[in-house]
Amino acid sequence: MQVSSINNVKIYNLSHGKSLPEWLSDRKKRALQKRDVDVQRRIELIQDFDMPTVCTAIKVSRDGQYILAAGTYKPRIRCYDTCQLSLKFERCLDSDVVTFDILSDDYSKLVFLHIDRYVEFHSQHGHYYKTRIPKFGRDFSYHYPSCDLYFVGASSEIYRLNLEQGRFLNSLQTDATQINACDINPVHHLFAAGTLEGRVECWDPRMRTRVALLDCALSIRTALTYPHLPHLLHLLASQVLLYDLRSSHPLLVKDHYYGLPIHSLHFHEQLDLVLSADSKIIKMWHRDNGKIFSSIEPPTNINDVCVCPGSGMIFTANEDPKMSTFYIPALGPAPRWCSFLDNLTEELEENPESTVYDDYKFVTRKDLETLGLTHLIGSPLLRAYMHGFFMDIRLYHKVKTMANPFAYEEYRKEKIRQKIEESRVQRVQLKKLPKVNKELAIKLMEEVEDEDALSVKKTKKGTTSILRDDRFKVMFENPDYQVDEQSEEFRLLNPIVSKVGQKRRKQLQRLAEQDGDDEEEEVEGRASSEEEESSDDDKSWVEEVRVQRRLLWAENNARRFKERKQEDRDARLRPRFYQIKDGEEFRSFGDVARKQKMQKASLEQRVKREESLGMLDLADTAVGSKQLTFTLKKVSRSSAIMGCRPCSGKCLIIMV
Repeated sequence: MQVSSINNVKIYNLSHGKSLPEWLSDRKKRALQKRDVDVQRRIELIQDFDMPTVCTAIKVSRDGQYILAAGTYKPRIRCYDTCQLSLKFERCLDSDVVTFDILSDDYSKLVFLHIDRYVEFHSQHGHYYKTRIPKFGRDFSYHYPSCDLYFVGASSEIYRLNLEQGRFLNSLQTDATQINACDINPVHHLFAAGTLEGRVECWDPRMRTRVALLDCALSIRTALTYPHLPHLLHLLASQVLLYDLRSSHPLLVKDHYYGLPIHSLHFHEQLDLVLSADSKIIKMWHRDNGKIFSSIEPPTNINDVCVCPGSGMIFTANEDPKMSTFYIPALGPAPRWCSFLDNLTEELEENPESTVYDDYKFVTRKDLETLGLTHLIGSPLLRAYMHGFFMDIRLYHKVKTMANPFAYEEYRKEKIRQKIEESRVQRVQLKKLPKVNKELAIKLMEEVEDEDALSVKKTKKGTTSILRDDRFKVMFENPDYQVDEQSEEFRLLNPIVSKVGQKRRKQLQRLAEQDGDDEEEEVEGRASSEEEESSDDDKSWVEEVRVQRRLLWAENNARRFKERKQEDRDARLRPRFYQIKDGEEFRSFGDVARKQKMQKASLEQRVKREESLGMLDLADTAVGSKQLTFTLKKVSRSSAIMGCRPCSGKCLIIMV
């Protein structure tokens, strides 16, 4: 339990305390209660008062005996009996619940509005009937005198379902595009609907026409509710507006200053208070003047708020498995079923604590692989939870010590080393060059030494070296920031940077020489020495940049020539593939080589080879078939230049 005092109003968080995992056995829970003081002082007002993942809505029956909560995942409804302080029943649903209502004094008649347009009715034994509305619903209200259910949602119509006749009645047509919320005044039963455009339309259930229209236009999202007074109306956006139905101007405007839509509003008749809640905070303030009474700010977002009638007990549905329970004695006494709280609240005050499992360690699968405990997956020693496992903290420490027995010694040596380094700060520091950009570090050190040696008084105050500036520390630690002196950018900028450094050193020397002496006036018509030196420097670095450009151009050409040469060499060494023509048979690679050799041979060599193989037959006939063999003389170089190509062998001419 946690106790807080806001505006001198004590608020007891009964659900605060050390949480125990669900998979713990009853025996282990009893053992923890015996030896753990935090568990002993923890108050579990209602047993298993939580949801598997998230609770979306919570309500108390009119007789105050039953608490019903809707949550996920999987979608379900849970009913708790306050007489037994435990769970009475649990029913799973087909889809998530947008909102629900209790039509009877107990849990025997329930109606649920689902996100898939279904309206589901439950009786005492369970599911009773299910129907569907034409559009997606956002809210509904029940009119007791006529037994009509009014549904509003993503439509301009207000759907009416009569539970006595068991059929839909004619819808009410509004001027809005969509309707976000609705409510019925418990005194004169005036029905009001909050539209998307920021208007409130009021309807009399006895008529089918609109009786009034209120244009607030303060926010796109509008919710509303009625107090138990016939002439008051509350509008909810990022602000709470209190209206008199006889006036179009608000009587009071209360801002939460969080910029969040207010989704819940309740009234406390005994103290004349209003309880308004957004997803961040619950504020309690006076209805007459808006003065703050107190506030509750849970650690998780709020989905719904329920006030136990006639008492100071408040239940909240949160974005958390645990449903919160708050008890405020200033609002009223404890309910009849937990009257013992009045005696315990003053004795069990404690400091706020975080909700953690102190006796268990959460480990991932990677941690188990490091510790060598993957074989325990599936055993009772590891309990699966989300993306990892829970294991006993004593087992974890024991295995970690066995896996790395020298961890403490390494930790001790590291602490000793840090202490020694801290003691060496006051000693004379030696120059240690960084691992990255050593040349740049040496250059910066030399510049700092020059400034210190020359004791320049005209330098800017507050300037520090780059080596001592934490903003540039990564430049001397991360290898990615290493300066590449062979890059093109560095070689083109280096002449400029070097000249600027030389000019800076000369300026420092000049300032040191002139320190304490008055500056002499320059003779008219004669340029100063600084202008002459600057002009010479400009010419010199321009020439150096040109030289570097020529060198870079030559290196690029040499590199491209080398790359082309390497590509030609690779092309020659690259294997060649040949395609066998249709009708030919591949016998061996020798045949391919011989064919290539014969293609390069002369005509005479090919004819002789065919004669030797018997493939060529020459015979004298009457028609001709004569053979002439002759040898050409070598042609001079001049004739070859003019277009005659010298023949290197004999030519064979066959005439038929």
